[in-house]
Amino acid sequence: MKKFLFLSLCSAALILMNSCLGAAADISIRADGSGTIALEYRVSQMLESLGRLDGNEKWPTIPVGRADFERSLTRIPGLRLSSFSAKDVPHSSGGRDLLTKVVLEFKDAAALTAFLDSAGSHASLVQETRNAQTANVLRLVVLDRSDDLVNADLISLLREVSAGYELSISVSAPKNAALSVIPSSLPAARVVSRGKKVSFAVDMGELLELNQGLALEIVW
Repeated sequence: MKKFLFLSLCSAALILMNSCLGAAADISIRADGSGTIALEYRVSQMLESLGRLDGNEKWPTIPVGRADFERSLTRIPGLRLSSFSAKDVPHSSGGRDLLTKVVLEFKDAAALTAFLDSAGSHASLVQETRNAQTANVLRLVVLDRSDDLVNADLISLLREVSAGYELSISVSAPKNAALSVIPSSLPAARVVSRGKKVSFAVDMGELLELNQGLALEIVW
């Protein structure tokens, strides 16, 4: 199964390819390690209905209301739900999406990485020596292909219904940052690689074409 890390909320929360088609995360980190995460995701009603078909009951579902988020966040110390909204909106394809916007506040790096990946193996924020100076390094595994069990027919369907959706991640750091995409051979991605705010965005269809994993490294 293709896992997308930054939407994880505890053990069975948001797994992008199982229940939604587009997502954006805007992470703002202060000098003391605290900050905010502004999260927005679109759930296609068409794709969401697939999870209710026979044989698909094992697919995790996303939190659908404020109470769902609050229950999940109680498991992560130092993380607080600041705002929540959800509404039904039209999509350019003519279908309908559930658009959810959430703002979270985290008090330190541990809370941030716990939210980004509750399993603890796909997100890290550490200090390393770079060019004889101490640097903060945030690593995010965006696409994990190590347990890719989704069958080819489902991937084909997901490509079809992903038109018009994208995945985007941005990080605002206390000082100028540099973003690297690993592997770097993803010409369809739109990347702002340097500045106080760096970002990565790619159409979901392009992301589904990848036959390998995808990670981001942000250094400041």
